[in-house]
Amino acid sequence: MRWIQRLRMAMLMLFRRNSETARLDQEMQFHLDQQITENIAGGMAPDQARSAALRTFGNPTLLHDQARSTWSWNWLEKFARDVRYGARTLLRSPGFAIVAVLVMALGIGATTSLFTIVRAVLLKPLPFHDPNSLVMVYEHFQTNEIGDGFNVVAPADFRDWRAHTNGYQDMAAWREYGFNLAGEHAELPEVVQAAGGSWNLFPLLGIQMALGRSFTPEEDQVGANHVVLLTWNLFQRRFAGDASIVGKQIRLDSNPYTVIGVLPAWFTYPDARTQVWVPYAQTFTARQYDAHDNHQSLVIARLKPGVTAASAIEQVSALQYQLHLANASKPVAEGAVFRPMIDDVVQDIKTPLTVLFCAVGCMLLIACLNVSNLFVARSAARRKEIAVRGALGGTRLTLIREQMTESLLICTAGGVLGLAISALTTRWLATHWKALPRAEVVQIDTTVLAFSMGLVLLTALLAGLLPAISATGKMAFGILQESSRSIGGSTSRATIRKTLLAVEIALTVILLFSAGLLFKSFMHLRTTDLGCVTDRVLTIKYGLPENQYNTREKVIAFHESLLERVRRLPGVTSAALVSTPPGGGYEGDDVFTIPEHPPAASVLQDDAIYRSADPEYFKVMQIPLLRGRVFTNQERLTRDHYMVISKKLADQFFSGDNPIGRHIRVSWDAPEVENYEIIGVVGDTVYDVAQPIKPTMYFPILSGLPNQVSSATIMVRTVGDPLLLSVPVQKQVAALDPSLPVYDVLTMQQILGKTTASQSFSATLTLAFALLSLLLAAIGLYGVLSYLIAQRITEIGIRIALGAQRSQVLRLVLLDGLRPVFLGLLIGLAGGAVVGTLIRSILFGTSPYDPVVFAAMIGSLLLTAVAACAIPAIRALKIDPMQALRTE
Repeated sequence: MRWIQRLRMAMLMLFRRNSETARLDQEMQFHLDQQITENIAGGMAPDQARSAALRTFGNPTLLHDQARSTWSWNWLEKFARDVRYGARTLLRSPGFAIVAVLVMALGIGATTSLFTIVRAVLLKPLPFHDPNSLVMVYEHFQTNEIGDGFNVVAPADFRDWRAHTNGYQDMAAWREYGFNLAGEHAELPEVVQAAGGSWNLFPLLGIQMALGRSFTPEEDQVGANHVVLLTWNLFQRRFAGDASIVGKQIRLDSNPYTVIGVLPAWFTYPDARTQVWVPYAQTFTARQYDAHDNHQSLVIARLKPGVTAASAIEQVSALQYQLHLANASKPVAEGAVFRPMIDDVVQDIKTPLTVLFCAVGCMLLIACLNVSNLFVARSAARRKEIAVRGALGGTRLTLIREQMTESLLICTAGGVLGLAISALTTRWLATHWKALPRAEVVQIDTTVLAFSMGLVLLTALLAGLLPAISATGKMAFGILQESSRSIGGSTSRATIRKTLLAVEIALTVILLFSAGLLFKSFMHLRTTDLGCVTDRVLTIKYGLPENQYNTREKVIAFHESLLERVRRLPGVTSAALVSTPPGGGYEGDDVFTIPEHPPAASVLQDDAIYRSADPEYFKVMQIPLLRGRVFTNQERLTRDHYMVISKKLADQFFSGDNPIGRHIRVSWDAPEVENYEIIGVVGDTVYDVAQPIKPTMYFPILSGLPNQVSSATIMVRTVGDPLLLSVPVQKQVAALDPSLPVYDVLTMQQILGKTTASQSFSATLTLAFALLSLLLAAIGLYGVLSYLIAQRITEIGIRIALGAQRSQVLRLVLLDGLRPVFLGLLIGLAGGAVVGTLIRSILFGTSPYDPVVFAAMIGSLLLTAVAACAIPAIRALKIDPMQALRTE
């Protein structure tokens, strides 16, 4: 049981250290008194007796220290002593301490905030059962030169995969959808984002309903009874969390749907905007559901235990090739590919987040170098103090430990402040970064706190070790032999300071260059020509329920009545209809053939984006007519077999021939192929500013087909601010149909901003980090140059006394400060070129070696450096030679 006794003694030494010290002092005093008593009894005088006892006994202080050295927890006592000494030392230099703490707080806070987001979004497993076995399976067109090679899946392909492959435990599919949710009682109607999921989707993911049940196989059939699942958000927001809604009906697109369940609060897949789920098959017509070329679905699969993802996808790919051969003339993919589900969820944000995390890590390293440089410069002012402490018996390890403790105190204070900054910035980022997936799981937890503590220790080591070693070297004690008239400081320390500053400048250059490239790329996106007018244009979308507007005449009547009402509003110059506005997204595409140029039987049909537009659309949006004519009011109802094509389609498929009068055959979703005559060619428009222009087909919206032109966007040109017309236009919609909701009420400028929001956010954050780093570099340059001048006051005084001109002194000081800047600039330019190559994939219309960005970065850095050097340089000009020569 000796370990129990040892544990007891260790606890006594830890928690009763003062009382044990007092007991040791009493015991030593007792033995000393006994020896004195014996000496007096031997005939010595009291003074002689005490002196003899001390000679016999030894140095009490030394004995006291030797006895205490055998105690436990001595390291803790030494650390506490170093902390007290470090705190007193820092309090004597409050300016230095405050600047260093703020610098570290910025670095640690920003890094902790980005780590919190990166961990939640990229590193945390998905909240599903056994998420590591979940993969997304896609079709893959071997000849597709556009996109990333991961193509969405046709419903017939998905059903064949599930039925005829055995590498997965199960496969499920889902697709995006949308509904008009009718208002009940006093509630307003609204458009809700929806999704259609196969009956086995939620069991595959391991999702248990919060209320009710999930879909059954019988409900996941075309034409089955309408049922719906509510997300927790809609359940609380629209139905006040009333559990009795389960079993009742709600109206979606004017159709009754029975609520059979409510999803749990944490389930926000694919994103938090999804409000309702309906059975997958019910989102298709019968023909669409059986088509192998209707690519609209995403497929989730769970691997069987012991089966690799590569072997499982081989089976699917082999089957898909057979489907391709059976449908050779249709756009059916030749193979299949997969990626982990977590990669699929974060695919659009992974690279920007990685770039941001590298940028903030670079800023943290700059902060460490900055503080390290300040420590080196500060140690020059304390070199006599350190030398005296060493001469009095302080070992080098003790002196290093004391200075490292100061660094730890600075970084700990910075870490506490940085954690508070991180909590605020993390909440702000998660709220305002609209493109951030899994934002609901972003939070500071114990792992983040542990990471923050690790950062404190790492930054304390990086910032303090080199200055501590430099300040306590063998040459440090030579200061005691220096004359009070010695000129300048230590050359080695000056070299260290300049080297650290050069590295800091190099990192700042790399960060500035990266931020400049991203910002210029964003500006290219933001100023992209959509191919139409964008100023003072309001867009409002609506969708006519098919069961209510079930004839051509009803659809046309609503469209024309709305246009007539809106055009009469004060402040409206013109108005038109289109299915999807430029920059508003893909909408959809369809395959087509040109009868005058029939393809070979084995050649895939061509495809193009489709849009529906009214006769005034091209004029209202100022899309140039290049050939022929646009639609007229006569192209309506059954006289709708006319089309307008874009310049891209004409150039790509007619090889310079005049396409007017030629024909294009489109199958749509009907078994009969529709034949359309080309009546005009118009300029190209952009569906997404980050994507290349695609061929586009325009069809007359006044055809009135309920399943094709029921959804429309009204484009309103205004005299003044278009948003002032948003409410009047919505009132006109409500006047025609009070139960019809509108959505996406945006100006064209807002559409452009929404499309580039993610790039804008990441570019702005990177630029903010770069500017903070530039500020830190300026602070470091100013601090280092100030200390250098302080160390050279005597030298500068002698130079002036010997006749040196003020301009010569100014040049001397500026060159001394700018020399490491130029060195860091050269290193940074090389590093910036490498980084530009690495981020090439996320740049739009910007070269990774853009000369304008290089020039702007160099100019801003040099201006900042000159400004940082100017104040110390001017101070050097004001040195009084006589005062400088008298300075100790």
